[in-house]
Amino acid sequence: MSWGPIIVGVDTSSAAAGAAAVGERLAALAGVPCQLIHAVRDAGAPLVAVSGRSDPQVLEMQKLQLAVARQRVNDAVGAAASDLARQRLDVEFGPAAVILQQALREQRAGLVVLGGKHHSTLERWLGGSTSLHVVRVAEVPVLITSGRPTAFRRVLVAADLSEASGPTIGLAERFAKLVGAELRVLTVFEPLPDLSGVPPVDPNQYFALAQETLERDVWPLVKSPRVEKFVRHGHVVETLTREAFDWKADVLVVGSHGKGWAQRVLLGSVTERLINNLPTTLLVAPVGTAVEALGKRAPRKSAAVVG
Repeated sequence: MSWGPIIVGVDTSSAAAGAAAVGERLAALAGVPCQLIHAVRDAGAPLVAVSGRSDPQVLEMQKLQLAVARQRVNDAVGAAASDLARQRLDVEFGPAAVILQQALREQRAGLVVLGGKHHSTLERWLGGSTSLHVVRVAEVPVLITSGRPTAFRRVLVAADLSEASGPTIGLAERFAKLVGAELRVLTVFEPLPDLSGVPPVDPNQYFALAQETLERDVWPLVKSPRVEKFVRHGHVVETLTREAFDWKADVLVVGSHGKGWAQRVLLGSVTERLINNLPTTLLVAPVGTAVEALGKRAPRKSAAVVG
């Protein structure tokens, strides 16, 4: 299955160079086009409200603003992108997440690449990151780079017991095949929650049932040969981060909207925290409306993991 064109969201930060380099490298491997896109805030908006968009002064201001933005982005990207990619850089007025979403639909893209940044608690509270906004609305995979990765040798995929595991594992296999990387599948079983007023559950029986469900419904989804599949016990984000670090994973693959066996909503409780504190380059698989587009079969639901 073709990846489709690759869209790279770039800005004037140092992270843009890494995203541009990775986007072009993946596009070359997949044999698809790569398009750099930058979104800029329209400083002429107040004049538009007064004079209209056809006013020569407004048009000249906007033209100058786009030219300056283009030059700044090209300076930030530098030699990380080819001359052709920089020449074809598309600069548009509007919010970054909106502009990228429009480009994804118009070009029928198969992947969007963004440069990862660490945001303060205040910055996340005020508006979140562009990466987070794009992940929430994108119907294609989103790759968020950590630094400037030079190679993708090891891919770690997080698989829970939800329907998110199907497209997540499928994407991880496709990506690992594309870049020629080793693949591992990790499932994290979290400690049982302490729910007052609820009859206690035997942990041994509970985790045995979860393991049985995992082996029956999730692990058979892995089609690639010689893939190591294993389980860890602990809190999801901390465990994924530790495993990615210990194994020296170049990419961590997670699902965007899955609800796990312990009622963990991946986007918001796991994926959001991983985006804000990148342990390594993160590849987020779309789940839900994108399952059909990815051509992947989701695992069967199982009542065995309902407490």
